[in-house]
Amino acid sequence: KLVGISFSSAKGKAWYLPLAHEPGEGEKTIDFHTAIETVRPLLESARPKKCGHNIKYDLIVLENAGLKIGGVAFDTMIASYLINPSSKHALSAQVFARLGEKMIEYEEVCGKGVKAITFDKVPIEQAAIYSAEDADMTLRLYHLFVEEIKKEPQIKKLYYEIEIPTMQVLKVMEQNGVLIDVPALEKLSEELSGSIEKLEEKIYHLAGEKFNPASPKQVGVILFDKLGLPGGKKTKTGFSTSVDVLEQLSSLHELPADLLEFRSLSKLKNTYVDVLPKMIDKGSGRIHTSYNQAVAATGRLSSSDPNLQNIPIRTQTGRRIRQAFIAPAGYVLLAADYSQIELRLLAHFAKEEKLIEAFAEDRDIHKETASMLFDVVPELVTSDMRRIAKTVNFGVIYGQTPFGLARELNIPQNEAKRYIDNYFARYPGILDFNKQIIEQGKKDGYVQTLFGRRRYLPDLTSKNRQVRMFAERNAMNSPLQGTSADIIKIAMIKI
Repeated sequence: KLVGISFSSAKGKAWYLPLAHEPGEGEKTIDFHTAIETVRPLLESARPKKCGHNIKYDLIVLENAGLKIGGVAFDTMIASYLINPSSKHALSAQVFARLGEKMIEYEEVCGKGVKAITFDKVPIEQAAIYSAEDADMTLRLYHLFVEEIKKEPQIKKLYYEIEIPTMQVLKVMEQNGVLIDVPALEKLSEELSGSIEKLEEKIYHLAGEKFNPASPKQVGVILFDKLGLPGGKKTKTGFSTSVDVLEQLSSLHELPADLLEFRSLSKLKNTYVDVLPKMIDKGSGRIHTSYNQAVAATGRLSSSDPNLQNIPIRTQTGRRIRQAFIAPAGYVLLAADYSQIELRLLAHFAKEEKLIEAFAEDRDIHKETASMLFDVVPELVTSDMRRIAKTVNFGVIYGQTPFGLARELNIPQNEAKRYIDNYFARYPGILDFNKQIIEQGKKDGYVQTLFGRRRYLPDLTSKNRQVRMFAERNAMNSPLQGTSADIIKIAMIKI
């Protein structure tokens, strides 16, 4: 709902146009239609150029009110993100950090919790001060950021040729939304309720008493105090009953595996199956997520309200949830993905000829790696060997240690170390790239993608070994993840 529009044309000059406030004593509102038609020529023309902070949101709200904004040139939130992706990008945070001024917070105007009111109930005078400040500060940041971006040719190109066009693509995606097969989810919800109920009965039988299987504290008491299973590690709130702990205990007793299944089914039901139908917009009949362009430090997109990038796929139930996303009549949903894009980018960055050759000839890279790791001809590579090789291939991208690989594959640490050593012996260019990117990151203070997207990593010089190693893994991975994100954004723009 469009309640009002704020404008600013120069530092310290801003206006607020109230459109849908509930008038207070002595206040008058402007007729909505008259106001919209008055500002339409200004907002829909290519001149003057328009900028905003998270302008995608503004464009959607204004289009819903019948205004198609022209001359969209700048988004200060995206600029903040490109200049330093690790900083806070909220308008108030950037204004305080860059301009040293504290803005009026939304909660100061609308209140918090049960006492909160909607913006249309805020007195117009108060709303005007809050909204005009928003526009004024956004314009001040624009003048600051536009000059900073001009000084960095790669950042400038990335901003105007990739990020701003991507924002327009995401706007359309959000507006279009996605259809949901509600009856399919309702049927699945019933089935899950039955499965969870049966699991609960089995869990109570194995435990010898009724308890709350959703309570980590009660689960800990049953597993370690009552059943006397080994490895109970106490935290401030009781025994740890994390996924790792339950997986390790599953070989000793039947109950931990059933608890894992209970958690999995409960999460699917409570997070997706029962929630998605409630998020359908009554007007469009679709779910409209928000795609976040300024969250992930690597340049990747994220999704929220709801998160549609995290719909499970590994389990049969997860796949059924995905099948509930449907195309309208007469259309199909098309899925397209890049094949092993980050490994291909690794081959390019590292100039690793053996990998480049394998990709150029469209050979199975995981089978190739397995053949090398286990010293067998490719024809004798088993599915288990390939699975291990795949884990090693992707582990290298994320700077995985022998300890981490050993845990993931459930093998001894010395065996995991041997796999990693053999890998780097086979592909020495990758080891050289890892060392070089870390050194370059220490020298510059950041690493970057092929398109010049930067990720600042001050912890590369930390004296704390754990902190430093985490930064080193980010240094190795960010150019790959970030370039991959840039490539998919370019594809989205072209489509």
